[in-house]
Amino acid sequence: MTTVAYLGPSGTFTEAAMLKLVDLAGLTAVEPLAVSSPSAAFAAVRAGDAEYACVAIENSVDGAVTTTHDAFIEGEPVQVYRETSIEVAFAIMLRPGEDLAGAKRIATHPVAYNQVRGWLADNAPHLEFVPASSNAAAAEMVAAGEADVAAAPERAASLFGLDIVAREVADVRGATTRFVLVGRAGRPTPRTGNDCTSVIFTLPNEPGSLVGALQEFAHRGVSMSRIESRPTRKVFGTYRFYVDLSGHIDDAQVAEALRALWLRCEEITFVGSWPAQGQAEPAAHEPSRLRQADEWVAKVRSGQ
Repeated sequence: MTTVAYLGPSGTFTEAAMLKLVDLAGLTAVEPLAVSSPSAAFAAVRAGDAEYACVAIENSVDGAVTTTHDAFIEGEPVQVYRETSIEVAFAIMLRPGEDLAGAKRIATHPVAYNQVRGWLADNAPHLEFVPASSNAAAAEMVAAGEADVAAAPERAASLFGLDIVAREVADVRGATTRFVLVGRAGRPTPRTGNDCTSVIFTLPNEPGSLVGALQEFAHRGVSMSRIESRPTRKVFGTYRFYVDLSGHIDDAQVAEALRALWLRCEEITFVGSWPAQGQAEPAAHEPSRLRQADEWVAKVRSGQ
């Protein structure tokens, strides 16, 4: 039995993403483990209570999920093995027999609240926001009388016996959240030709250190699809950088760029190489061309 930790309770978008990810990873006989936060999901993997964790890593409205980013470096090494994305829209739900006009408090996750604030301003501006640990937990709070309204996935209404008064609520249509499947550090998922590689690193506090680090990717034709920064929590004004690259650690140009990056860094953590979603970005140099270049150099060195 493979245990997968996820942000619970049942009915969250994270649970839906987990079901997609375990299918993509070919996992069978899965036992879901509902936890209260992304940090708790990471902790379950590190403690051996779960083989994997499904966590949200970014969304198209608010960007990085900072609690997930921080959790990567809060303990023993972990690694990403798969990713998936889910389009996010919310249902507005309350207890049977009640209506929005008489409600006082709305519960939802803080990230979700930012995605429905416009709708609430137009339709229920009187509601006071009450943060919940997850969107499904918000529905559970309404069922328990701890809040009057929840913004949550539609499935949560049936799970907690609530009535839906509005569907497909989202200030930004097509809003998407990206989720990853995280496990203990090990061999990366095999190269597919359409992959993502991620690293976390710190640099010396010197002029041009970040520019120099990023040039290692540019010089080798490695596309950087995302960069985020987070405080190191050690010295004020010092940061960790989180970078996603197009390509796999088994691609020669990616490996060479990471080797050069390692030489520049104070600390570097390999987050993983895994199959990317969507259309592959064109590589500056295909692996076969790189092999041919290596063969040419070898011939020159040998005098051929």
